[in-house]
Amino acid sequence: METKTEIEKQKEYIEKVKKINQNKKQKYSILTMGCQLNENDSEKLCGMLEEMGYEKTENQNEADLSLFNTCCVRENAEDKLFGKLGELKKIKEEKGTIIAIGGCMMQEKHITDKIKASYPYTDIIFGTHTLHRFPEDLYKAIKEKKRQEDILDIDGKIYEDLPIKRDSNIKASVTIMNGCNNFCSYCIVPYVRGRERSRQPKAIIEEVQDLAKQGYKEITLLGQNVNSYLRVEREKNIEFEEYEGVNSFATLLKAINKIEGIERIRFVSPHPKDFTDDVIDAIAECDKVCKLVHLPLQAGNTKVLKEMNRKYTKEQYLSLVEKMQKRIPNLTLSTDIIVGFPGETDEEFEDTLDVVEKVKFEQVYMFIYSRRIGTPGDKMENQIPEEQKHKRFDKLKALVESQISENNQKYIGTKQKVLVEGTSKNNEEMLTGRTDSNKVVVFEGDKSLIGNIIELEIVSEHMWYLKGVIKNG
Repeated sequence: METKTEIEKQKEYIEKVKKINQNKKQKYSILTMGCQLNENDSEKLCGMLEEMGYEKTENQNEADLSLFNTCCVRENAEDKLFGKLGELKKIKEEKGTIIAIGGCMMQEKHITDKIKASYPYTDIIFGTHTLHRFPEDLYKAIKEKKRQEDILDIDGKIYEDLPIKRDSNIKASVTIMNGCNNFCSYCIVPYVRGRERSRQPKAIIEEVQDLAKQGYKEITLLGQNVNSYLRVEREKNIEFEEYEGVNSFATLLKAINKIEGIERIRFVSPHPKDFTDDVIDAIAECDKVCKLVHLPLQAGNTKVLKEMNRKYTKEQYLSLVEKMQKRIPNLTLSTDIIVGFPGETDEEFEDTLDVVEKVKFEQVYMFIYSRRIGTPGDKMENQIPEEQKHKRFDKLKALVESQISENNQKYIGTKQKVLVEGTSKNNEEMLTGRTDSNKVVVFEGDKSLIGNIIELEIVSEHMWYLKGVIKNG
C-alpha cells in the first residue's frame, strides 16, 4: 500500500506541473546512456514528462527541460555528460532551461560532488531509487527555483503504474527485477542499483497482457540477472504472490509464452551460474522464446574469471554451452567480453580467444576494461597498459569478424521468419527486420508489412546485415 500511496502522490504533482505548463508548449530533450534497463527507465521518465504537458524534441537547444539518464559502467559516459552540461550553460542563461540529471552515475558521490562544484546551474539530481519522484522534484525546482537533490543510498522499492512512453509500437522491454547481488569485481552496478528485488509475477504478466492488447509483437524481459528472478525472495522467505503458476524465471517464461498476441520473447541479461535445467528446458519448450541466448562470458581464463568474481570456470562455461546446444534446437549464442582486466596475461587472454573459437558466437559485445571508482577491480595492482588492451581488443575483433562472415554464410538460401520493424536507416525504400537469432535483414517490401512477422529467403550477407527477398507462393 505504501508504494501505491506514493504513486498517487506523484500523480498529483504531475497534475500540478501540467497546470503550470498549460498553453506554454514546453519541450523536453532526453539523452539516455547505457543499458536497456536505462532505456526502460527513460521511457518512464518520458511518460511522466508528456503527462506533465511537455513535448519531446531531439534538439537540445530548443528544449525547456534537458534531461540526462546516466550510466556509470564506462568512463566515456562521464566525459559525454560533462561535455553536454558545459554546452548547456549558455543555453540555460539565455532561456532558463531546466537541467535534470538522473540514473546510475548520480549514485556515485564523487560524480555528484563534481556536478555541484563545476556545474552549479544544474536544477535536479536524482538517483536510481528515486526515479518515481521526478514529478515532485520537477515541481519543487520550478516553484522554489533551487536545486533539488533526491538520492537514496539504500535499496529502493519497486513502484508500479508509472506512466510510460515507449519508443516502439512493435517491440517493448519489461523490467522483471532491479539490482544485482553478484558483485563482479569490475562492475559498479550493485553499488548504484542496489540488491536484487523482483517484481511481483502478477504485475509482469498484466503488463505483458496489456502490451499484447496494444499490438506489441516482441517482449524483452530485463534485469541485471534475469535467471535469478524470485531467487532471493525464495531463499530469504520474502513474501511474493504466485500468479499463473509463476514462482521462478522458468515458470515466468512459460506463463508469458501463453499470452495471445505476443509472438517473440527475449531476455537479458542472464548469468551462467544461474542457468538451471528448468530454464534451459523452458527455452527449448516455449515456441515464442527466441533461441538466441545471451550468455555473458567476460573472460575465458579460469584464473581471470576468479579475479572477476564470476563464480564459474572456463570448463564449466563450455560445459554449459554444450548442454544447452544439446537441449535447445537451433540455439545461437551472443556474449559479452571484457579485454584487459587487471593482471590478465597474454597467455590468459588466449583462453578467451579459445572459447570464442570453440563456441562461434552469433554476436560478441566487446569492451576494453574501464576502471570504476568503488569497485575491487579499481584497487587491483597490475592494471594493463592501454596500448596492450587495444592490441588484444583488435585481435579479438578480427577473430569475431571472421566468424560473423562465416556464420552469415549458413543463412544464405534459407527461409527466415523476420519481424518487420520499419524502414531501413540507410535507405527509406527498403524495409528492415530481425530474425529469431537477432540478425538484421534488409529487403524490398510494402510498408504495410511493418509490425508483422513474415517469411523471407536470405539471398546474400553483408557482415552486419543480411539481404532477403519475399518469395511469392
